[in-house]
Amino acid sequence: MRKTALLAAAFSTLALPAFAADLPGKGITVKPIQSTISEETFQTLLVSRALEKLGYTVDEPSEVDYNVGYTSLAAGDATFTAVNWQPLHDDMYKAAGGDAKFYRQGTYVQGAAQGYLIDKKTAEKYHITRIDQLKDPELAKLFDSNNDGKADLTGCTPGWGCEAVINHQIKAYGLSNTVEHNQGNYSAMIADTISRFKEGKPILYYTWTPYWVSDKLVPGRDVVWLQVPFSAMPGEQKALDTKLPNGANYGFPVNSMHIVANKAWAEKNPAAAKLFAEMKLPLADINAQNARMQQGQSSEADINAHVNGWIKAHQAQFDGWIHDALAAAK
Repeated sequence: MRKTALLAAAFSTLALPAFAADLPGKGITVKPIQSTISEETFQTLLVSRALEKLGYTVDEPSEVDYNVGYTSLAAGDATFTAVNWQPLHDDMYKAAGGDAKFYRQGTYVQGAAQGYLIDKKTAEKYHITRIDQLKDPELAKLFDSNNDGKADLTGCTPGWGCEAVINHQIKAYGLSNTVEHNQGNYSAMIADTISRFKEGKPILYYTWTPYWVSDKLVPGRDVVWLQVPFSAMPGEQKALDTKLPNGANYGFPVNSMHIVANKAWAEKNPAAAKLFAEMKLPLADINAQNARMQQGQSSEADINAHVNGWIKAHQAQFDGWIHDALAAAK
């Protein structure tokens, strides 16, 4: 992916110091990282574009597994990630050094949800509202796609963090004998799940927002979220109560996403640190961009165009981030 070259000269109209030499990022190369989920590129490149306005030379995002990413950031082999999920990634964040190694200020994205869903038709026909109802072998068999007698749950790619929660909850809710957590390439698994839905077959799957799946399988219209009988989280999240203020409990806390940088680097680069703390991106905008990728606008040029379009539509806000970051450098 050759992203930065396409936009080296983009938005040159932005008011900046008279001489490039005045920019705090001059001569400094930034190495962003993200996971292999291509839908994370949009929010990562938006940060990269802002850093370029501060004079930094920004490499293309490197794609790594999350746990490798945190280790790389802690070691200084990478500069930042724009996809730190809190609390989902808390175990990985802590294991790699936590606040002693990382700079994390501000909230980039708010309101990221996760959970289990089934098709609305099956939910209504069999009155299924909670995941633990699948302890009943007869109900579980409805979602059996490989004839082994167990419900097939389209689950999580190993290493994302969600797989640990799902495995923990299957045990906690007594579902080990009736539900199979299918782990693998999420994109391939969810494509198969959507095909089953189109064929009129029952489906059971895990997903999250922001992502394109809920644009394709719309909650309330096509599918319904399942609740859990009680809060059950592993590791660093074990004390979390996942019940919402309205009393509903979908098994996962609402997450926020943060820009996390190598702490030593951030301390030496106050302009970038200020930028990381201030940037905010609405969840709905990520959903909309991800949906466009799913509809075929997924090339490097397409994603860059989406980033440019977002900046143009929010130019005053974007310029404000740059202004505050430059002020922090003085």
